[in-house]
Amino acid sequence: MHWQSQQTPLDDESPVNVTPLIDVSLVLVVILLLATPLAFESSIGVKSAQKGGKEATTKKQSLRVTLTLVDEQSVRVNQTLVARDELMAALEPALDETEERAITIACADNISHGAFVDVLDKAKRCGANGIAVSGR
Repeated sequence: MHWQSQQTPLDDESPVNVTPLIDVSLVLVVILLLATPLAFESSIGVKSAQKGGKEATTKKQSLRVTLTLVDEQSVRVNQTLVARDELMAALEPALDETEERAITIACADNISHGAFVDVLDKAKRCGANGIAVSGR
């Protein structure tokens, strides 16, 4: 007797689409990544204000030196207009009057990138610790 295989051809079967399974798995991983830090936050100990509270110290408000590039060749240091070449001589005394030696730089329209970077470099050479750029 000859045994015949009773298996049907596999050509009619379509492959299993695993894309939804991968999508659901990735969503679960993201949820676990976001939820894990939240589970540990509940274990943070908070001290009572009555037991560990201290008298608040008054801190002197820190002042920043404001630099404004008016045009390519002039910079306003606080309210004083100086030439960009004389910026370091005007900026050093102004920084010495502040506690944190911080500055804020604003720039008028149509100022070249080179002029702006030159003012930043001069501010750093004068010893500015914190530099904030304001504007658009």
